[in-house]
Amino acid sequence: MRVFKFGGASVNSAEAVRNMAHIVQMHLTEEPLVVVVSAMGKTTNLLEKLVPGGGPATENRQELRQQLEDYHLGIANTLIPNDEKLVGKVRSLLCRLDETIAALQPQAEHYNYNYDQVVSYGELVSTTIIAHYLNHLGTRTLWADARQLIRTDRHYREGRVDWQATQEALERQKAAFRQGADSRSSCQVVLTQGFIGGTDDGNTTTLGREGSDYSAAILAYCLRAESITIWKDVPGFLNADPKYFPDTVKINQIPYDEAIELAYYGASVIHPKTVKPIQNRGIPLYIRSFITPESDGSVIGNYHTISPETPLYIIRNNQMLLSIYPRDYSFIAEDNLQVIFGLLNELGIRVNLMQNSALSFSICVDNNPQLVERLIDRLKSMFLVRYNEHLQLITIRYYTQAVIDRIVSGRSILLEQRSRLTEQLVVPAR
Repeated sequence: MRVFKFGGASVNSAEAVRNMAHIVQMHLTEEPLVVVVSAMGKTTNLLEKLVPGGGPATENRQELRQQLEDYHLGIANTLIPNDEKLVGKVRSLLCRLDETIAALQPQAEHYNYNYDQVVSYGELVSTTIIAHYLNHLGTRTLWADARQLIRTDRHYREGRVDWQATQEALERQKAAFRQGADSRSSCQVVLTQGFIGGTDDGNTTTLGREGSDYSAAILAYCLRAESITIWKDVPGFLNADPKYFPDTVKINQIPYDEAIELAYYGASVIHPKTVKPIQNRGIPLYIRSFITPESDGSVIGNYHTISPETPLYIIRNNQMLLSIYPRDYSFIAEDNLQVIFGLLNELGIRVNLMQNSALSFSICVDNNPQLVERLIDRLKSMFLVRYNEHLQLITIRYYTQAVIDRIVSGRSILLEQRSRLTEQLVVPAR
């Protein structure tokens, strides 16, 4: 089996879905193709505004809900005009979303649980439309519920995979994957959702923002797939984000360990957890363009060095730098750090960079207001806390001083950390 993953940009319109279907049909073989699909376009961002417990109630909730329906029905009706069955499926899912939201508790302490129950509908609706469309084209497609395949614990918004339960669930499904929903004909495509999983008691979890890549890697690992391909709007793994750097270089080959480092630092091409499962099985990961699907793209595999060798740049925006000081001017020691990391773990906040001195401990984190404000409030009861907002975290692999000077370009450096291969800088955003 092979695994394909398509993100939101690749299915954000009827035209994009047709293109995605064309790519899938180009790669059909005797073995079923497992296809993992994200929510369409910016649906996840819209659904986040409907999650109870995330702050002040959204006044235009009904308007947002209507936007959600209009957007998806617009795509469905363009793909297959006047298909009442497909329209009914979409409306039924959105009615279930309404019922889910109405049943949730709006208190802030329930936000992470609420988030997963609501936001997951983006993937459920997108895959329902696409599976129906592929079957309409004559591509025999089985819609599979990722909540029944990828099993996790109850760590909402960052579900931790129960690998044994997931492996067992997929083993039970393998025969169905090959046979399909109709016992008279074999299945060509197994279509499932990225980003979401499920607990043993039937609750929905998510695997972390942009976690669809990780979903594909989990499936590839458990199914012992021969390869995994992530279809993007870029020609492959670039050495920098073309939004910030006009002259990017495509990296043709990337070692597994280098890809893990880059994903950890925030490379947007792949999710940080994606590489480890496929490295354990020696499964190659291809990054290819859905805009030019005939091009080769890039491959992550069992290599020794990147090719070609060039500096790699990673920009993380909307960062906050927190500096934490003991109130009695004692040393920052293990007991202080234990408290700080305990809070970070409890709130599900990932540290992007950390540095400590005798009297302070500094961390750079994504500025998620719902989580960071709670962290600061908790920290202030025990420590002095200072912070800076509107920052960028810049990571450079294979740096030179000339490269650093060009990137900083006169901006003040609030925090700097350097190793043999990597330079990290926290600077004011431009």
